[in-house]
Amino acid sequence: MPRKCAKLLSLIFFCTSAVMAADLDEVIRECNDCHGDDGVSEWADVPTIGGVSAFVVSDALYFYRDKERPCDESKFRQGDTDRPATDMCAVAADLSDDDIDAIAEHYAELTFKAAPQEFDASLVDEGKRIHDQECENCHADSARDPEEDAGILAGQWTDYLREQFEYYEAGKRSQPEKMEAKVSVLTDADKDALLSFYASMQ
Repeated sequence: MPRKCAKLLSLIFFCTSAVMAADLDEVIRECNDCHGDDGVSEWADVPTIGGVSAFVVSDALYFYRDKERPCDESKFRQGDTDRPATDMCAVAADLSDDDIDAIAEHYAELTFKAAPQEFDASLVDEGKRIHDQECENCHADSARDPEEDAGILAGQWTDYLREQFEYYEAGKRSQPEKMEAKVSVLTDADKDALLSFYASMQ
């Protein structure tokens, strides 16, 4: 290949990569304006996504893009908070597969930080018992291991997790058959105990 052509192609590749990086930076900044800096949420109804596995984040974004998960409207929590409220389906609508994978890899490389929140200490032991018996096989290390690709429940915001239980119960969010079989038989008391156990790991 002529040297001039090689240089031109290299320049085009460099410029394209720089634009993609700039675009990704903007997308990440908008994600952080709802999920918090480095994906660490300060708001009980918004999940922390920093440190969650790339599979879990990308899987969620694909579902949102296909409008197969509930998309509740939410205001931006930081940055320009005067922007119109949005929802995850709208956020994911125009993301390409490459965009989704890049976003997921970005957050997977960060550190998960447990939410500082109140919990019922009297329910923690029962919650641990239920988790060990029903949930540990998929949500390993007391639901703290991101490598299981099952989401980090330990230290996640209780309000958010409780809402997901409600979505499962109402059939608004799909779940694996094994999980559905277990979740469907949980009583409200069981859920309270599990959530207290997860919230206790701060």
